[in-house]
Amino acid sequence: MTWIYLFLFVFATFRLTRLIVFDKITGFIRKPFHEMVTEPDEQGNEITYLTVKGKGLRKWIGELLSCYWCTGMWCAIAIYAGYTFFPQIAIPAIIVLAIAGCAGIVESFMK
Repeated sequence: MTWIYLFLFVFATFRLTRLIVFDKITGFIRKPFHEMVTEPDEQGNEITYLTVKGKGLRKWIGELLSCYWCTGMWCAIAIYAGYTFFPQIAIPAIIVLAIAGCAGIVESFMK
């Protein structure tokens, strides 16, 4: 593997992980496994936090989808497996995700 592919994989994994764990557009994936709970704090402000629904497999998936590190590992495995077994499909997707990941990082520095 060349260093260029390593950088592509790093940025693609970064972007895919953020897409799954944080972005609103993929909220429908997380919704069956997560619940947002709102409670007032001591000053009367509303605090919103995430709880994982269910037991067993449902809870495991909910925990996975709420953990950036866990989801990142599975995204890295999926990206590398796609590259290994289906390179004609995976390489364009990896490049697009890597470009979006780099753009997201640059955007965070511009704020």
